[in-house]
Amino acid sequence: MVSAVNLPKMGAVTPAKVLTTAAAPSPASPSTARAMNDRLALELLQAEGPLTAAQLKQLTGLSRPSVADLVERLAGAGLIEVVGESGEQRRGPNARLYGIVARRAHLAALDVRTDSATAVVTDLLGRPLARAALPVDAVEEAVERLEALTREAGAERLHTVVVGAPGLVAPASGELGDTIGLPSWHRDLVTALQRRLPAKVVVENETNLAALAEQRVGAARDLDSFVLLWLGAGVGAAVVLDGRLRRGASGGAGEIGFLPVPGTAGLPSAADCGGGFHALAGRAGVAALAAEHGFTGPVEEAVAGAAGEPFLDALAERLALGAAAVAAILDPGCVVLGGELGRAGGAPLAARVERRLTTLTPVPTTVRATALGGPAVMEGALLAAREAAQSVLFGT
Repeated sequence: MVSAVNLPKMGAVTPAKVLTTAAAPSPASPSTARAMNDRLALELLQAEGPLTAAQLKQLTGLSRPSVADLVERLAGAGLIEVVGESGEQRRGPNARLYGIVARRAHLAALDVRTDSATAVVTDLLGRPLARAALPVDAVEEAVERLEALTREAGAERLHTVVVGAPGLVAPASGELGDTIGLPSWHRDLVTALQRRLPAKVVVENETNLAALAEQRVGAARDLDSFVLLWLGAGVGAAVVLDGRLRRGASGGAGEIGFLPVPGTAGLPSAADCGGGFHALAGRAGVAALAAEHGFTGPVEEAVAGAAGEPFLDALAERLALGAAAVAAILDPGCVVLGGELGRAGGAPLAARVERRLTTLTPVPTTVRATALGGPAVMEGALLAAREAAQSVLFGT
C-alpha cells in the first residue's frame, strides 16, 4: 500500500534546548534522555550544518561528557562523521567538525504532471545528485529510468521516494484517486514504484507539496496560516491553518476548480470542473481572456503584463472571486498566488487581486506572489522525502 506524506507542522524548525534528566521537572529514564539528546543533536546538525563538540555543547546545554557520549553513539550508528576541522582551532577534540553522513540514505522526488514526469535523486541532506525526465505513459520504462538514475547518483538503492501528482490522495490509505481528466498512468506509476523498488513510496497532491515548499523556503516563510492558490494548466488550492496542512475527509480540500462562480457558461458537475472556477483561472481560460484583449502570445507573457493593464484588471477580478470564497470560509489571512501563472504575474498581479479582494470580503486577507512558481512541487517533494527519511533514521 502506498502511504501519504505525513507533512510535519509547517513552521520553522528551531530545535529546542533539551535538559538532562537531572534538570527535567519529571525525570525521564536514562535511555529516553539519551534518545532525546541524540535527536536534538541530529536536528542541530541538519539545521546548522557541521558543528564542533563545543558548539553542540553550547547549543544543547549538555555537559561535555554527555556531548562526548552522544557523538560516540551517533558515530557508531553511522549517522554522523568527522567532516573537517573548525577554522578557530586546529588541535584537540573540539576542533573536529561533525556532520550527518549524507550517503547513509538516498532519496528520490518525482514531479508528475498531466503530460510529463521529472525525477531527482538526492542524498540524505537533500543535495541533488542526478536529475532526468521520465517517459510518460510507459510505466515500466519510467521505473527503469529511475533505477538507472539512482545508479548514476552512486547509490545502490533508494530509501524513500516521494511522488507529487495531481488528483486526490486519500488521507487514510495514501492512494491516488481516479480523478476525472487525469491519465491512468499516474496511478500505475505509483503502483509500479511500490512493487519494484526496495523503498518506501509515498504520494502527495502536487499543490500540497508546493505549499510545503512555499512555507519552508518561499513566500509563506513567516506564516502559520495561508492558502496557496495554484494557477497553471488547472487550478487548485492547498490549505494550511495553524501550521497544519488540511486535507479534508477524503483528501479533497482545495479542489477549488469545482467552485461555482459567476462568469462561466454553466455550473460544474461531479465529472467536469469546466463550469467552475477552473474555467476562469485555468490556463485555457486565461489565454481566452488575453485573446479577448487582443493578445495571442504565450499566456505567461500576457500575465506578466504584455497583454496590457485592462487584461490584468480583468484577470485580477477573476482571481479575486476564488480568493474571496477562500477568505469567507477559511479566514487564512493570506493567499499565495502559485504555479506558473502566479509566478508570471508576480507582485503586480498579487497587488491587483488584493485590492479587488478588499471590496469583496470584510475578512482581512493579504495576497502574495509565489517565490518558486512551478518548481515548488519538486522542491516540496524533495523536502518531504528528506524529512520522511530522517524521521525514520533519526528516530524522530
